[in-house]
Amino acid sequence: MFLVFSPTPQQLKQFIDSRAADSFSYDAVGATRKPSPPAGYIVDHNRQLLGSGRAVFEKAKQAIRRWTMFEVPGVDLIGKDTPIEPGRDVALFAHHLGFHSLSSCRIVYVIDEPDRFGFAYGTLTEHVEIGEERFTVEYHQGS
Repeated sequence: MFLVFSPTPQQLKQFIDSRAADSFSYDAVGATRKPSPPAGYIVDHNRQLLGSGRAVFEKAKQAIRRWTMFEVPGVDLIGKDTPIEPGRDVALFAHHLGFHSLSSCRIVYVIDEPDRFGFAYGTLTEHVEIGEERFTVEYHQGS
């Protein structure tokens, strides 16, 4: 959804609430769990060493739970207090060159293992892009 004016907090809440009955905008829901994507999908992998030790891993898990990866200029996550649970919806409010966009996403699955934590969310029909994105942190023994 493209906008000329910034929505009010009430309009943002209504937008997220209105997505409850929405569906995913793509067919391969959950495909980011698999090592290979379905035919025709583009995969973009980005990895970053955050440090070493269990304390760094625990801190990284907390950062994911707080949606810290969305603290970037020009983008506001609507629903920062949303728990990382399957079926939960959030929205992204982006500021572009003189206009704004609102996009909706739903958490598809959660990874909560002793040495790996994260989640994937998928785009709903009211999103400017189509697909799924996964955010994970991993702890590797000896690192």
